[in-house]
Amino acid sequence: MSQKRKKKKSGKSGGIQERLRAKILSLLNSNPGTAFSIKQITKKLGFRRKDYNREIPYVLMLLQESGKIVHLGSEKYSSSHAAEVLIGKIDHVNPRFAYLLTPDDREDIYIKTTDLNYAMDGDLVKVKAQGPVKGRKPEGKVIEIIERAKDQFVGRIEFSPRFAFVIADNRKIYQDIFVKLDATKGAAHNDKVIVKITEWPGPDRSPEGEVINVLGPAGDNEAEIHSIMAEFDLPFEFPQHVEKEAEKISEKITKQEIEKRKDFRDVLTFTIDPEDAKDFDDALSFKNLENGNFEIGVHIADVTHYVQPGTILEQEAFDRATSVYLVDRTVPMLPERLSNGLCSLRPKEDKLTFAAVFEMDEEANVIKEWFGRTIIHSDRRFTYEEAQGGIETGVGDYAKELQKLNDLAKKLRKERFNRGAVNFETTEVKFKLDEKGKPLGVIPKVRKDAHKLIEEFMLLANKKVATFVFGMKKGEDKNTFVYRTHDFPDPEKVGTFAQFAKRFGHELKTDQGAISQSLNKLMTSIEGKPEENVLQQLAIRSMAKAKYTTEATGHFGLAFPHYTHFTSPIRRYPDMMVHRLLQHYLSKGKSADKNDYEEKCIHSSEREKRAADAERASIKYKQVEFMQSVEDRPFDGIISGVTEWGIYVEIVETKCEGMVRMVDLKDDYYEFDEDNYRIIGRRNKKMYTLGDKVVVTVKNTDIDRRTIDLEFAEKDSKS
Repeated sequence: MSQKRKKKKSGKSGGIQERLRAKILSLLNSNPGTAFSIKQITKKLGFRRKDYNREIPYVLMLLQESGKIVHLGSEKYSSSHAAEVLIGKIDHVNPRFAYLLTPDDREDIYIKTTDLNYAMDGDLVKVKAQGPVKGRKPEGKVIEIIERAKDQFVGRIEFSPRFAFVIADNRKIYQDIFVKLDATKGAAHNDKVIVKITEWPGPDRSPEGEVINVLGPAGDNEAEIHSIMAEFDLPFEFPQHVEKEAEKISEKITKQEIEKRKDFRDVLTFTIDPEDAKDFDDALSFKNLENGNFEIGVHIADVTHYVQPGTILEQEAFDRATSVYLVDRTVPMLPERLSNGLCSLRPKEDKLTFAAVFEMDEEANVIKEWFGRTIIHSDRRFTYEEAQGGIETGVGDYAKELQKLNDLAKKLRKERFNRGAVNFETTEVKFKLDEKGKPLGVIPKVRKDAHKLIEEFMLLANKKVATFVFGMKKGEDKNTFVYRTHDFPDPEKVGTFAQFAKRFGHELKTDQGAISQSLNKLMTSIEGKPEENVLQQLAIRSMAKAKYTTEATGHFGLAFPHYTHFTSPIRRYPDMMVHRLLQHYLSKGKSADKNDYEEKCIHSSEREKRAADAERASIKYKQVEFMQSVEDRPFDGIISGVTEWGIYVEIVETKCEGMVRMVDLKDDYYEFDEDNYRIIGRRNKKMYTLGDKVVVTVKNTDIDRRTIDLEFAEKDSKS
């Protein structure tokens, strides 16, 4: 073929492509939010595909590369006009839909399950988002899975003659995982297992995996707790090389080390902890001064003396970032040699500590403060119950000192609330377990003066350390530090909570200047009432989440302009960072790298959330197990949530939450009234509203999914 003919043909092809480009763009731009396959595009434009079987895919590729259109997978294309591409994590809330959670403060994006493109809960994805349509939430479609959240899942394995499948414990995983019979690692029917994904889901294909660990029979305490640990990627034990490094650390406290510290060994010092505590990371020293004031030292285990930067122990502590407290065990941040031995402030032993020492007057005003490393010798280990006895009776070891500390703590507390701190006295539960871990009873934890005494002095130390470091430099050029911050609550969430509280006859002022005092008044007025726990939990949910950061933005809940975590380095990595930074600045060091510490803060906040989720899962497991044993009796409850698929009810006696499913309400067809937090019967007009008192019985319990199905009892107040 001659050059002339080549050019002529090329020109003709280019003209066809330009016309195709214009027509395809016109079609897609006039149908924003709609995806078309190549076949559909060809048909819509009135072409025969065989005439353009090369040009159309080529033009689509050029349009995609130029950003004019978006490739949605499954060979479908959509206009990029009026569309925004966002990156975030999938929250697969139920089988029908999910949300895209974005890192910024924008509204979550609604995604139908059919538009997830086989993404699973927690996956990091790219989503093409459209604006809200007819008042609905913004919607979107997953166009790319950037990173899978995890490739291992915990669940119960079931066998059929030709294959097995694992039903994931995670309630947000809605597909069973197919397992070939030769990949089950000897598991038995109904065993709890860990399965690793070998093939991700696709068109007409479930996820496929292989069993890598058999945890034991479903329902067995050890298997279930190990399932929770595996579900949240909690380590089962310390690696051997970490344990070996801990064992090498010397117990000896040298004369040279003592000389670097303030010696408090001759000052009265004691610890107050739960009866079953094994690690004691804080102690109080007390001394009457000649001027009538008191010297009170808050002495914290000097973990960073033993755990040095760059060591294996340091890396392990950073990775774990926090101890995790499950119902029947602790997953510690540090090996036992450190947490229960070297660092633990055990009585009658010399111990290395980092302290905040205060001179205080009778009104709990801080006259002087000092921060630095100390050595102590604890005179007594009190349980909370023993300390409470001394406070109440004035009899026993150091009872007068305990009473004085309690008096000062009450004044600190009063001052804190006067400044606008919010009093969230949530009711926590613990379980009475038998030797096999079976729950025999649910016991609410009671907080008395001894608990509040320790809390107030820990809060004082945390506040004063943060304030001290913040004030070291004037102007905006502050030393990099790790703060614990808590933002002002979202006005919309507070407004929603106020509407709910009003249903119980409680008023809540929502403007910024009055909300703290109004919340405290509400919390006091509901004390001991059936709605107490529900309102407390909903109030907490309406608040912003506390986090670690290098930004000193203050703590709304405590009403402190500057706050940190200094007092628990045995169980929290941020406290170790605080100890290191404080000593660095006391030694006249320059400001640390802010970006480095901000990354560590983000990691610590994420690990904290993981720990809280795991702890809740273990509590929920024991609640479900306990409710199995009392299925035949009615319980008083309060409606704690209303959704389109069911009514959540919190049982007053046990604080367990279950659901009355909408499909189980047989007396009428009920419609969900989202704006008023209620459902209404279409014919009988019967209403179930958030906060209503009801009577329920247990219909079914599911240990695997940690759910309790309830039904309204015949004597239910709504009947």
